[in-house]
Order: sequence, then structure tokens, then C-alpha cells
Amino acid sequence: MIFRGTDTTALLTEWTMAELLVNPQVQGKAHAELDAVVGRNRNVREDDIEKLPYLQAVVKESLRMHPPGPLLSWARLCTEDWHLENGMCVPAGTTAMVNMWSITHDPEIWERPHQFRPERFLLSEGGQHVDVRGNDSRLAPFGAGRRVCPGKALGLRTVHLWMAQLLHNFTWLPSPHHPVDLTEMLKLSCEMATPLTAMPLSRIPVGYT
Repeated sequence: MIFRGTDTTALLTEWTMAELLVNPQVQGKAHAELDAVVGRNRNVREDDIEKLPYLQAVVKESLRMHPPGPLLSWARLCTEDWHLENGMCVPAGTTAMVNMWSITHDPEIWERPHQFRPERFLLSEGGQHVDVRGNDSRLAPFGAGRRVCPGKALGLRTVHLWMAQLLHNFTWLPSPHHPVDLTEMLKLSCEMATPLTAMPLSRIPVGYT
């Protein structure tokens, strides 16, 4: 639990920042929402997050594109040969796991699955509501059922608040010496093959304390 509560939260933040760097129009919309809801004369508060649906959609889209745990720990052991409807056979002794990465990139489930588009989760933009907390198998990065991640609510609130604060205070630019590389590297979690480097440009008004 300690590993999953630190590594995956940091990875989700890093992936979200990376996508915002290569999709500046998305970052711009997030800035506009923060300016409208929070303004420039105070810090972001935790109770602001529920009023930032676009920011929440950005994090949700990052979870879809780069699920921190691409192979969910719903491991099951096949105790006998099992014949699937498509003619394939899962032989006895096989360990089966849920490939969440494959599900979240399936074009039969997601329109243009390789495009980072937070609007797909906004009803106001023609998108649809998808609950990532284990109630919708199309996007269940925290698992589901009795063995769902116990820290899912804390993890989401943490990343939402971090991202709101990072975007409220700064405009983020890619480093000219370290281009953003979205290549994924699968270990126990889904990591960036090349760690992210970004340049912050302050959005804090002069004289603000």
C-alpha cells in the first residue's frame, strides 16, 4: 500500500504534466478555468476542486492514456482448460490478469484512443460521465470490487490539488534541451522512459503574497 500510494501518485502527476506540455491548448483551457473559479489573488483551496470539471477531466484522461498500473492485480489462476467463444483456449495453470492499458486504448471502446482529449469526459462538450473509482470497467485504474485500491479517493484528491496548484501558479513550457518523450516503460508501474523536464513561467501577479 505504501508503494502504490507514493509511486503511482507521482507517476500520474508526471504523465499529466507531460501531456499538458505537448498539448498547450489543453493547458490553456485549464488556466482559463482556474482563473474563472479561483482568480489570481488567492491560492487554490481543496474545496475549489469540485468546481474545476475540466481539470478533473484532464487528470481522468491522463489515467486513461497512461494508467499507472497497466496490469491490474486482479490475478486469477485458471484451474482447468477454458475455451473462449473466439476459439482460443486458456490452458490450466495460466495466470490471468486484467490489461487495463489495452482496454483504455481500444478503438472499439474509445474514439481516437491515442489522442489526449479531456473533453471526452465532459457532458458539456458532448462527452460522457465515466467513474474511474471502479464502477466502470472501461476505465478502472484503481481496480474494482472487494479488492479495489483503498487509497483511490486520497490519490485522486492529492493529484487534483497538486495539478491545480501547479497550473494556478505557473505556465509550463517544455525544455529546449530535454524534449518531452511520451515513450512508456513498463516496470511494476507505467513509467516515463525519459524523466520529464519542464520550465515554469510564473503566473503570480506582481505584489501578490
